[in-house]
Amino acid sequence: MTAHERILATIHRQHTDRVPVDVWLTPEVLDSLKTHTGEADEYELYKKLGVDKIAWIFPGYGTDIFDPNDSDGADPWGVPTVKVKSGLATYQEYGEGPLADYEEVSELDDYALWPDPDKFSYAASKTLAERARSYGFATIGPWISHYEIYCHMRGMENALMDVIAEPEFLNAALDRIDAIQTTKLERFFAELGDLIDIVFISDDMGTQNSQLMSTGAYLEHFKPRLAKWCDLIHSYGKKVLFHTDGAAREFVPHLIDCGVDILNPIQHICPGMECDALNRDFGDQIIFHGGIENQHVLPNGSTDDVRKEVISCLETLGKNGGYIPSSCHNIQAGTPVENVITMIETVQNWRG
Repeated sequence: MTAHERILATIHRQHTDRVPVDVWLTPEVLDSLKTHTGEADEYELYKKLGVDKIAWIFPGYGTDIFDPNDSDGADPWGVPTVKVKSGLATYQEYGEGPLADYEEVSELDDYALWPDPDKFSYAASKTLAERARSYGFATIGPWISHYEIYCHMRGMENALMDVIAEPEFLNAALDRIDAIQTTKLERFFAELGDLIDIVFISDDMGTQNSQLMSTGAYLEHFKPRLAKWCDLIHSYGKKVLFHTDGAAREFVPHLIDCGVDILNPIQHICPGMECDALNRDFGDQIIFHGGIENQHVLPNGSTDDVRKEVISCLETLGKNGGYIPSSCHNIQAGTPVENVITMIETVQNWRG
């Protein structure tokens, strides 16, 4: 089977020759793997390692290519960005939200930097998707979000308070965020068609220890919007991958109810996200992607530790199928190459 066939078969709960393995990498880890393997090209690297890569496809905004980790001073929503060095890693951080001082819904009309749907460019993303297909890879794109974008534009403190204290403002801004991305999504499908398999929706709803908001607030402000997006995506024959870090257990049945097909990244060290319980309660209703612990085991453990972690995820999240093993979010800078390769090879050799 090709990587594309293996991923699609897993998503559809069909027979595969082996369990697929995906990787999410920071640029530093990608570079270390290139050096280790002698492969300068990213797709050639995945092919050499036998990774079932789900290739990222992003439309540009005002340019041909968009890198979500490098927005060159501002993201498409007018949020200032800056690169920050932390240890071995370089991250993009967001500056003060441009809507932070807004007090009235009417002020949203005056914001000059709402993205113009006509400025999204799809030519380069189509070329990239065609190249991914030529390597036999599945594809995922674009990146859409409701609350994460709102948090960037409004500032985290304001965004959390607005859920309780300023629901009118919250919903007015969310309507604009939703409409712009819905148009982008429809045009993305029109331009790329069958070159796209999965849509990536990212809206973190958990911290390391608890939910980011109450379940009631989620049901009121976000579930209906997500359900509409899922219906739209399914109408084009695509699957939905929903990304939420942290302790998000209570949201899972609502994500399933909306039509989410794949849940990522399964941060199982957080309360309520234990792999065996998630599989027991939801494993027949949703595909799991991720799971392999990325804060302690992958960066700091031995290869034996990594092997045990991968097997544990395969035996729990992967019980009865419906699991795409990967790191729990991007593998961080400084992670030993040997641990990354051990993760990949352990999945490839699994015959449980």
